[in-house]
Amino acid sequence: MHSIIEDEDSLGQTRSYLKDDIIPAFRDIWPLSVAMIPIAMLFGALASGKGFSLLETFLMSFLVFAGSSQFAALELWQQPIPVLAILFSTLLINARHMLMGLSIGPKLVMSKPLRWIAVYFMSDEIWAVAEKRAQNHQVTAAYWFTLIAIFPTTWFSFSVIGALVGPLLGPPERIGADFAFTAVFIALVTGFERSRTTLMTIAASAITAALSYYFLGSPWHIMIGAFCGIIVAYLFADTGEGENVAA
Repeated sequence: MHSIIEDEDSLGQTRSYLKDDIIPAFRDIWPLSVAMIPIAMLFGALASGKGFSLLETFLMSFLVFAGSSQFAALELWQQPIPVLAILFSTLLINARHMLMGLSIGPKLVMSKPLRWIAVYFMSDEIWAVAEKRAQNHQVTAAYWFTLIAIFPTTWFSFSVIGALVGPLLGPPERIGADFAFTAVFIALVTGFERSRTTLMTIAASAITAALSYYFLGSPWHIMIGAFCGIIVAYLFADTGEGENVAA
């Protein structure tokens, strides 16, 4: 009898995870995963053009798993390989993940060991989806690990496919693939709650990033835009200026 009751409880808990966490996570991440396909293929094609093997392309995507940094590294890749320049630029670009981790870490409902595993696969898209989820729901281990089971797998696999077939497609701008990265982030931004804090944060990040790119160039604009956005978000949240703005 106890065994039957335990089995029913276990089944009920599984159904609860499926309904409350796994299905919502799949629903939230699959459009971004589809949008990421041309970007992953573009990376694979560029990596192949730089002389990367299929294994090397996969390992770079798996071990680094940072699209912006991977593209930056390929842009600097030449003989002899400028190791220090690549390390510095990728470190600068990825430094924003420290801010993202500080933001999402306290909202992850899971043990500390699981958090270390979870954040290894954190990307801008996964972070943004989880932050949006945290506005109204808990970000559970089931939800988070569903995200990272789908999105990174898409990036890994289509990077390799891009290395195989990408060179046959010709220049990426011919099919609009060069704009795919930008389009994904526009979609992420528009999905956030509309409030004065959000709008001011986006405006501050966009303006300072654009000015930094114009005067300083890449990759400084990424960190400067991120830091300015964080400062504005903190100041407005602190003064109670986060009321919703009518659509």
